[in-house]
Amino acid sequence: MRSREVKIFFATDIHGSDRCFRKFVNAGKFYGADVLIMGGDITGKMLVPIVEGTGGRYRSHLFGRDREVGAEELPALRKLIADAGFYAYDTTPDQIAEFRDHPELVQETFRKHMHETLSAWMSLAEERLAGTGIMCLLAPGNDDPLFVDDVLGASDMLINPEGQLVELPGGFTMISVGYSNPTPWDSPRELPEDQLAERINREAVKVPDPSKAIFNLHVPPKDTPIDQAMALDAEFRPVLRSGSPVITGVGSQAVRDAMATYQPLLGLHGHIHESRGEAGIGRSRSINPGSEYSEGVLRGALITLSTRKGLRGYQLVAG
Repeated sequence: MRSREVKIFFATDIHGSDRCFRKFVNAGKFYGADVLIMGGDITGKMLVPIVEGTGGRYRSHLFGRDREVGAEELPALRKLIADAGFYAYDTTPDQIAEFRDHPELVQETFRKHMHETLSAWMSLAEERLAGTGIMCLLAPGNDDPLFVDDVLGASDMLINPEGQLVELPGGFTMISVGYSNPTPWDSPRELPEDQLAERINREAVKVPDPSKAIFNLHVPPKDTPIDQAMALDAEFRPVLRSGSPVITGVGSQAVRDAMATYQPLLGLHGHIHESRGEAGIGRSRSINPGSEYSEGVLRGALITLSTRKGLRGYQLVAG
């Protein structure tokens, strides 16, 4: 039987950046990939109001400073906000006052914009990828609210791989778990290590052949080069030692144990934006491409698999 190569483009943690999502969709053709995988934390974290003022002027606050523009500059301001991973919200001073009196309206509006943006992205991906033969998987991560699963599962063409065994080209398979171990931010998808281990094991036993399997586990394995971040205190301030921030492993022991036990061909991870790189656990190779979504930079990994030799190689890319 002749060997076949399968190319995968993997990116993660774009956190609502419109620019990064468009780059992700276009990466299939650009890199000649057979499969696109988004590893989680797709949605944004904040609404940014654009408040209508007097004299045809509009005010907003972004990146720590106030901005004021005219009507002709509004599209550029909305794009700046969207590319940075936020949701632009056109409003008035009266509506802002109502939000202060009724905080629940903020969450309702936030969820509405998140839903609309994600649905629009999926329509864009379906349009761009139609007829290309490129497989596209969009997985949730720990920062993505649970309702996102229904949005991601609404497409007949795009795949939400969470909680299922996905058949990839070339006879490879993939499982996905978007949950993380506990974080200081109490994000929507967090579990204690023992429960996270149970969830991963429930998916791992579905795999027919670990030597041809990818484990798309959003959080990286603990105490590896791809889970290093600053330690934080109870007030979310960096822990200092001799005046320098303390760097520590903040990944998951459950993930590390799963990689060591099942020895899949490849682990795909994100979550820790600054820990771009790779880690080896036994025969398994784990990759974290990192994230610079707020700068509009899409970091990814271009991976080549061989039906005969397994992992042929990978390249960390950015653009």
